[in-house]
Amino acid sequence: MSGSQTPTGGFVRRIGLFQATAINMSQMCGIGPFVTIPLMVGAFGGPQAIIGFVAGALLALADGLVWAELGASMPGSGGSYVYLRQAFQYRSGRLMPFLFVWTAMLFIPLIMSTGVVGFVQYLGYLAPHMGKTTGDLIGLAMIALVIGLLWRGIEHIAKITAVMWVVMILSVVLVIAAAASDFSAHLAFTYPAHAFSLTTSHFWVGFAAGLTIGIYDYLGYNTTAYMGAEIKNPGRVLPRSIIYSICGILVIYLLLQIGTLGVIDWHRMTDPHDIASTSVASAVLEKNWGKGAADTVTVLILITAFASVFTGLLGGSRVPYDAARDRVFFRPYGTLHAKHRFPVWGLATMGVVTAIGFLIGRHTDLQTLIQLLTTVMVIVQALAQILAVGVLRRRQPGLRRPYRMWLYPAPAVLALIGWLVIYGYADKNSPGRHPIEWSLAWVALGCVAFVLWSRYEKVWPFGPREISEEYLEGADPDAAPEPAATA
Repeated sequence: MSGSQTPTGGFVRRIGLFQATAINMSQMCGIGPFVTIPLMVGAFGGPQAIIGFVAGALLALADGLVWAELGASMPGSGGSYVYLRQAFQYRSGRLMPFLFVWTAMLFIPLIMSTGVVGFVQYLGYLAPHMGKTTGDLIGLAMIALVIGLLWRGIEHIAKITAVMWVVMILSVVLVIAAAASDFSAHLAFTYPAHAFSLTTSHFWVGFAAGLTIGIYDYLGYNTTAYMGAEIKNPGRVLPRSIIYSICGILVIYLLLQIGTLGVIDWHRMTDPHDIASTSVASAVLEKNWGKGAADTVTVLILITAFASVFTGLLGGSRVPYDAARDRVFFRPYGTLHAKHRFPVWGLATMGVVTAIGFLIGRHTDLQTLIQLLTTVMVIVQALAQILAVGVLRRRQPGLRRPYRMWLYPAPAVLALIGWLVIYGYADKNSPGRHPIEWSLAWVALGCVAFVLWSRYEKVWPFGPREISEEYLEGADPDAAPEPAATA
């Protein structure tokens, strides 16, 4: 399973360590840091907000080691869908992979909707008199444009995404360079009284909010795990791509956070009437390099936002398609467009949810939207996947594990605590919004959908469990799984 050109389910292993790390980083660093720096400062109440990005990196690293062990052991296409199917098939049949796809149908487009919110926010710098309704219509038009481009089956997508990646890197580098050109250490490192007081509830509520924002900015460190069937020597490359990408993005985020704090007074970032609260990167460029430079980089940031939505919906729409093809989700989602060969139902559904999420983010606030998408993601993907490591070590001790988690189970426990902190404080950080209740309701609705689907498909609990251990030593991962009824 380590051959560089071994076909796996129709894929060829052609992606090496450099490309894999770049893929992760390109998904991690989109519009996120440009719109969340003010949110992070507001959560902590000062320049000590840098704690949030460091805490987010530590949680991403701990959780990344969970992904690394699972991905190296089962390097197929699908990521969480594969791991949850393998770990929980013995007790609950296809319930867990079904629920993963069900929740992914919500949290993936919600992530994309934050990109659209960021797009409209930065457009407001170029058009300061743009009204709320106009912004809503522009955001919806952007979503329609993305869906329209993907609906036509754009050719040369790899080249398009490469150009967008270059634009994103250029915008980040220019913001960092502008901040460094006239940096004030006094602004960046002068903290309010009791900023680091660990004995106050205010600090820990702010820390939980900052951790949520931080991990949102690192989402994408697991992208290569979803492409395991295309990674060369996945036992070595996949874990390293996760670790290297998190460390690389941490450096970029620290430079952005400290740089902006050294140019813009942090109080401006928390003032909803100040442009620095919605377009902080543009404010940095304007102050240090002038309005012309700020306008130019703002255009690059708008392209970055568009790119993040474009690539996210491109990849996300394939998740329900793969599951439906494997008979783990509703069959219509396994349908491709007759001419352009893209997953029709997946793209259409995620497009609609992205539009709804955008309107929620515009008429509540971006932080509430981030809270909602993270709480939905935590229950089925994050927590269940941590449990999956232990379940598989017990259920499939013969599974080939080219990478075993360092200091097991310490990283898994640390990741578990981090995700529980995010989940437990979600309602306190979003008063009146109830993201926990909404996430539980969505999962409960998914369980109802699973019962209806499994009854129609005549699988567990309305049929025998089908045990498929294709990744065990000696099994052929390319062969169709042999169902085996169990009591």
